Amino acid sequence: MTTQTEANGPLDPARLSPWRQIGTPVADCRNARHALEKAGLAGWNIRKLQQSGTDITPNGVTTINNPEQVMLVRDDPATGQVRYLSSVGSGYGIRQNEEQADLLDALVAESGAESLADAGQLDGGKRTFVTMKLPQTMTVAGLDPVELYLAVFNSHDGSSSFRVMIVPFRIWCANQLGVAIRDRVSEVSIRHTRNAEIKVEEIRSKLGLMYSYAEAFEREARKMLDAELTTPEFREVVETIWPVDDNAPVRTRNNAERRRGELMRLWSSADTQQAVRGTRWAGWQAITEYVDHFQPAKDSTIRAHRVLTSGTVANRKQRAFDLLAVA
Repeated sequence: MTTQTEANGPLDPARLSPWRQIGTPVADCRNARHALEKAGLAGWNIRKLQQSGTDITPNGVTTINNPEQVMLVRDDPATGQVRYLSSVGSGYGIRQNEEQADLLDALVAESGAESLADAGQLDGGKRTFVTMKLPQTMTVAGLDPVELYLAVFNSHDGSSSFRVMIVPFRIWCANQLGVAIRDRVSEVSIRHTRNAEIKVEEIRSKLGLMYSYAEAFEREARKMLDAELTTPEFREVVETIWPVDDNAPVRTRNNAERRRGELMRLWSSADTQQAVRGTRWAGWQAITEYVDHFQPAKDSTIRAHRVLTSGTVANRKQRAFDLLAVA
């Protein structure tokens, strides 16, 4: 990998990463605590409340407590109101957003990143994220620049662990390219149990494994860029990822036709594929660009939210990568 401060390419300057669309830029913040404050993630005071139900019968009113579940609530620093977060098991381990601060500052220092990049929340605070841009930039086969980000995700609803992951990001089309590569570690997770702690040293010790993932990703990308892909082969991959039954309703078939047309446009004539057109790498980028920036959604924010949270989006990117990777 080489260090690259700027990459030239046909990226539309109005096209933003999903982190930037949803979150707040925090590169100007002096440290992680300042960044969390700027993004509205500090001062939540997440806490548990007892859950109960009320049974009203002709014989009177009975309150029944739930010993297995608790309600998580938080303070809204902007309004001072108490807001509902989620219902979780009574053994759920709360991690205040501020608990990430020391880890984030350590990761910035350890990784060589200049600062944090973006911070924000999803689903009313059920999930939060903070990103930092790493100084290394891949240039696949000398043609296609790909930045690397460390992303730190936390949840306050029991949906996922505390995670630190490395995410490749293609500059030319603002595509998120995080996929699993066999025998490579791309993330470190810590479960939300009562006694689990966020140990800075443990995560720092695994950074090297995540950087090894980045090197493996670059090798896979180079092989894909060196391999030809024909238009009929690309169409076959599209139909494998989005199968449509011959007996599907007319609306479903019409939507599939529009999707196929947009994907073929991205494959055959989009400026973002100009330098890599006709390769298996270009095929994967066309599919990723579609789900990140063109798949139908009510607005771009909803689409960005889908990119960051939807298992369907992640699975389609992974499926496309698996189909197009070179053995």
